[in-house]
Amino acid sequence: MNQYISLAKSAVENYIKDKKVISPFEDLPEEFLTKKSGAFITIEKRGNLRGCIGTYLPTQGNIAQEIIHNAIAAAIEDYRFNPIQKQELPELSYTVYILHKPELVLTKEVSDPPKFFFEKLRQAGLDPKKYGIIIKTTPISSSGKTDVMFNGHTIPKSGLLLPNLEGVDTIEKQISIACQKGGINPQREKTIIYRFEVAKH
Repeated sequence: MNQYISLAKSAVENYIKDKKVISPFEDLPEEFLTKKSGAFITIEKRGNLRGCIGTYLPTQGNIAQEIIHNAIAAAIEDYRFNPIQKQELPELSYTVYILHKPELVLTKEVSDPPKFFFEKLRQAGLDPKKYGIIIKTTPISSSGKTDVMFNGHTIPKSGLLLPNLEGVDTIEKQISIACQKGGINPQREKTIIYRFEVAKH
């Protein structure tokens, strides 16, 4: 078991058993403690999804803390599932995705025809096997800026999809699922699309 998986597993098991948030292992590689990154943790039980939560930008002090925080969140905060119970722990498996910084791909205007829009995405090199995507609506801003996470006026809706997911083999399907997750109607809302790569463990 590699150290990414071991850390996520230990974080979940200690929290579920003892309500204890562990500290990063002392023997972790230096990058775990000196670098920051977004991370997604997927938990499966007998091959079926049991929880998945993450961050596409870093929110903690380092990668190790990001993994610990998100592993616990995936175990108890995924709204699609009940919190994981102690008796389930032996049946669980974990996948850790370390996210590279998202890159802006393009902005979609409401008036863009779907065929034209997807052709632009193909020209930009979007590939559902290689890149995950983030799609979000543009917020209302008195300054005129659109590419902001939060500007005091409104929080944009957003959806994220990891790369190389089973059954997601076209850009159209990837965009559609991400929009559904974010409650976004691209025919009525102006959107911004980002892509990102991951290191999967």
